[in-house]
Amino acid sequence: MHRRKTTLSPVLAVASPATSPSRHQVTHSMPPEKLEIFKSLEPWVSENVLPLCKPVEKCWQPIEFLPDPSQGPEQFEEEVRALRQRVLGLSDEYFVMLVGNMLTEDALPTYQTVINTWDGVHDETGSSPCPWDIGLENNPYLGYVYGSFQERATCSSHGNMARLAIKGGDPMLARICGTIAADEKRHEHVYTRIVEKLLEVDPNATMLAIAHMMKKKIIMPIHLIYDGQDPNIFEHFSAIGERQGIYTSRLYAEILEFFITRWKLEKT
Repeated sequence: MHRRKTTLSPVLAVASPATSPSRHQVTHSMPPEKLEIFKSLEPWVSENVLPLCKPVEKCWQPIEFLPDPSQGPEQFEEEVRALRQRVLGLSDEYFVMLVGNMLTEDALPTYQTVINTWDGVHDETGSSPCPWDIGLENNPYLGYVYGSFQERATCSSHGNMARLAIKGGDPMLARICGTIAADEKRHEHVYTRIVEKLLEVDPNATMLAIAHMMKKKIIMPIHLIYDGQDPNIFEHFSAIGERQGIYTSRLYAEILEFFITRWKLEKT
């Protein structure tokens, strides 16, 4: 997919909010004969991927970490005051990153829908070329490479948010960010295993997909964030993340090195 890009840091690129990514988007770049590969992998997925799903009864809800208004106005107000007191040690820049990261997580249903439309692994829900499309061309080879990198990146980002929350004196916020980071780590394991398997059964196509995604760079889903006023809002967001040590150029490079080693790309 072709996008007009603006340099943010050595590793981050952003599409202009005025540029619709769907105009030049390739939708189905995977050759039809590759569909059979994913069909043949269904037993492997059942055995190696589905066990990573968290049982429903162990899934968490935001209300478990936040003041609960159902407990009555007095207790709720007391818990809100305590929350406000705890966060006094955190900077405004920290909250900019917190809002951005939580917006990214709030779009999880969108990401699930995107995955459900990939060729060979879709669920017949259809697709729509919307501004939040991350340009994976309905191609699971590209998608699972992207997912591996993106989930490891967000795991690190939320983990760093937890670290700063502890330093700022809010253990509950640290617990929230740490819980999300743990979920992201589990998602990373899923995508990483799938790419490893694809490298085993179809190394040429998988290596080409990895090379394609690395050349265009892994752009975070929030790159099209727009407040209706500032066309450079993501650039500012990225700069804050760099300064706060939450998501940095060095981290991007470390993630890349990790997957080169994990997937044994230098030997493939």
